[in-house]
Amino acid sequence: MKVGITCYPTYGGSGAVATELGIALAARGHEVHFISYEHPFRLPHFLPRVYFHEVSIGNYPLFEYPPYDLALAVRMHDVVLSHGLDLLHVHYAIPHATSAWIAKEMLREQGRKLPVVTTLHGTDITIVGQDHSYHAITKFSIERSDRITAVSQWLKDETIKAFGCGNCRVDVIPNFVDPTIFDRARHGAGLRQELGGGKPVLMHISNFRPVKRVRDVVRVFAKVRERVPCVLVMVGDGPDRGAAEEEARSLGVSADVRFLGKIDAVAPLLAAADVYVFPSESESFGLSALEALASGVPVVAARVGGLPDVVRDGVTGALLPLGDVDGMADAVVGFLDPVRWAGASKAAQEDAHARFATADVVARYERLYAEALEQVR
Repeated sequence: MKVGITCYPTYGGSGAVATELGIALAARGHEVHFISYEHPFRLPHFLPRVYFHEVSIGNYPLFEYPPYDLALAVRMHDVVLSHGLDLLHVHYAIPHATSAWIAKEMLREQGRKLPVVTTLHGTDITIVGQDHSYHAITKFSIERSDRITAVSQWLKDETIKAFGCGNCRVDVIPNFVDPTIFDRARHGAGLRQELGGGKPVLMHISNFRPVKRVRDVVRVFAKVRERVPCVLVMVGDGPDRGAAEEEARSLGVSADVRFLGKIDAVAPLLAAADVYVFPSESESFGLSALEALASGVPVVAARVGGLPDVVRDGVTGALLPLGDVDGMADAVVGFLDPVRWAGASKAAQEDAHARFATADVVARYERLYAEALEQVR
């Protein structure tokens, strides 16, 4: 099968999942073509049966904002024809599903039937899509997709509540993790010693947007540090990094907080962590939390969105009310007890590998692709 994949290539869960899906499909013998404005951040520069097609956006004085969605539609159309793609799989409803629909209509005029699969990841539904300016086109683009998937039951419910979607079926296919990569036993103790110097390591990975509440991460750490000597490792970058750094200084803990910036290969880092702190105010799934669990790291998070589907409260981690810094700090301290940590770490890794392994989830996408192809015949 020849599959075209479009995603946002920048640092974030949806781009990571889309890229890992393409890599896994290629490993299973399919031909995968990424179509985007930039090379996806988790995509190596060469893999067998994997191709990248850059979207070129003309910069004309007439356009104050160059129309990326139209340029993307044209590029999709061209790649489908030149490489004989069987279907397009787009991640995020707008503009990607909109562009795919335009490309599909252009191809229809040429007698070519092309199924479009749209995967919803979160903010395309919960924030952008519900903005009045985009609501109608988001609903239209979702309903014109041949198959729709959501990464959690919570996101499916939110989609139906926000858009009705009376004419569409939404399948829940979760994000996934590769047990051969996110495996604590694969990585030695050297990095753990370097990061923590023998102290427990708390970790957070995100794009540092306001929704991630990175200042709360620092506040939780400060309260834990009052009771247990430890360090905090912050991975990623974004608009709230400065606020998190200032919070660490104001609380007097900056000497024990490491800001590492953007790092693509996070598995070795997670294998060096003891507890993952994730106080985000909105998560449709929580890919980084899943990757932490698969690495044997208990997750302490806010009970929001799709996280209850990922974290088993009291077993593989703890879920607290949004903004409950004191409760999260108590939970972290609890997991730092060696006996409790050992049990939670083992349960986290086993549960993540059993429920969200790459091979099982990718097989579900393959079946969905086959059904989509059958639909348009």
